[in-house]
Amino acid sequence: MSDPYFFGYGSLVNRATHSYAAAHPARLHGWRRVWRHTDLQPQAFLTAVPVEGSAIDGLIAAVPGADWAALDARETGYDRVAAPRVDHPVGDVDVRVYTIPKGKHRVPDDTCPILLSYLDVVVQGYLTEFGESGVEAFFATTDGWDTPIRDDRHAPLYPRAQVLEPRERAMVDAHLRAVGAVAI
Repeated sequence: MSDPYFFGYGSLVNRATHSYAAAHPARLHGWRRVWRHTDLQPQAFLTAVPVEGSAIDGLIAAVPGADWAALDARETGYDRVAAPRVDHPVGDVDVRVYTIPKGKHRVPDDTCPILLSYLDVVVQGYLTEFGESGVEAFFATTDGWDTPIRDDRHAPLYPRAQVLEPRERAMVDAHLRAVGAVAI
């Protein structure tokens, strides 16, 4: 039996944030990203929600031996569910996606902003995997850009923060301006 895979659509797209080596670009059909928050974290984070007719790009990666414990711990607050409609180059494998079901999350506000250090990691991953057009698609297929942004780049609060090149930071900032995001 082959190892199962996860579909990552946020920070898991950035390979520098995990050690799942068998990763491949993929597209998940019938889902869309949205910024949300729960009582488990003091900041907003991405979740995927079912939306018929939508599709999001990301990575699939093998979970060796179906040992989900470390990934489940990283994705605390999410449910791991079947992702039946995923385009990828691996063949016939079981793919799961982490989602926070309706009723377990709510719209973020000033008390639960998006951490810029988290967004930087996500965008860096999309830039590496999919190029500039992938970054544009990430912003276009993500809802909730009215969520306030906390600029924590000088002292990152996100535990898997990465160093961005000036060009990467400028790209993030330009896309945030384009979607009308507000920094607090």
